[in-house]
Amino acid sequence: MRVLGIETSCDETGVAVYDRVAGLLANRLHSQVAMHQAYGGVVPELASRDHVRRLLPLVREALLEASSDRHSIDGIAFTAGPGLIGALLVGASFARALAYAWARPVVGIHHLEGHLLAPLLEPDPPDFPFLALLVSGGHTMLVDVTGLGGYRVLGQSLDDAAGEAFDKTAKLLGLPYPGGAALAALAVRGRGGVFRFPRPMLDRPGLDFSFSGLKTAVRVALRDRALDEQTRADAAHDFEEAVIDTLTEKCRRALGATGRARLIVAGGVGANLRLRQRLCSVARECGARAYFPRPQFCTDNGAMIALAGCLRLAAGAGRAAPSAVRANWPLGETAVTGI
Repeated sequence: MRVLGIETSCDETGVAVYDRVAGLLANRLHSQVAMHQAYGGVVPELASRDHVRRLLPLVREALLEASSDRHSIDGIAFTAGPGLIGALLVGASFARALAYAWARPVVGIHHLEGHLLAPLLEPDPPDFPFLALLVSGGHTMLVDVTGLGGYRVLGQSLDDAAGEAFDKTAKLLGLPYPGGAALAALAVRGRGGVFRFPRPMLDRPGLDFSFSGLKTAVRVALRDRALDEQTRADAAHDFEEAVIDTLTEKCRRALGATGRARLIVAGGVGANLRLRQRLCSVARECGARAYFPRPQFCTDNGAMIALAGCLRLAAGAGRAAPSAVRANWPLGETAVTGI
């Protein structure tokens, strides 16, 4: 089975071709970061219009890279949600039209399922079952994964996601959008212990997260300080440590509660090197192993959608095209027989 995957949930246009035997054959991505930078965040209407411009050229490039044509594609997968509704509609409309023209099955994929399965793109993929930490700009959650479609959310952010807190704190520090990577780079030059930021919700049981208060704590701590380069670096360092301490301790608790031997980490914040190092240590201490997708597959991409689509179609999904995209879509509402 060979599947064309299309990702348009936010501000990246991703197209990929995945083959169940040969693996990933092509992966094309266009990022809109430069376009949205002037606004300090994603402008939904601009994102949708850019997806319209980029999709067809990227599909042509991906098919050429994969040495494929319409006759060698067995199915089409697209991101059906969650995400920006206009951006989702562009990808869904394009995928359905292509599937109709090519007489191929089409399947809508949950965006977070794509991230959950992204480590399966690696040469040494984890087997089911596993514990997953999804940590990005829009989501922070711990999920117990028993198999394709078998997702039980153990805990999630009650307000800001970790990636959103990174970006908002970076803005407080005068860093450009998107600020997560810039903050991590600045943190390397910081001195630890200059600021005492809270570790949200570690003083209570459970696996939920909350990062809004941490962002506010940074704002309060910087309010009466001169923001010279060293102060900014110190604040970035201690903020990053607070987030990492919180994420790693919650993972430790979840590994203990589930007894899973595998921890996978996905989403944009999963590319943070310091977080990866700490989670590897925590996994070893718990008798488990940590798995990560390569950095290019941590952010939104078509490869994870093509992979998820291949698995879904092989499991029997796609007999009928999904009727609608969904801006909000709980991860638990994804049965293995279809979407």
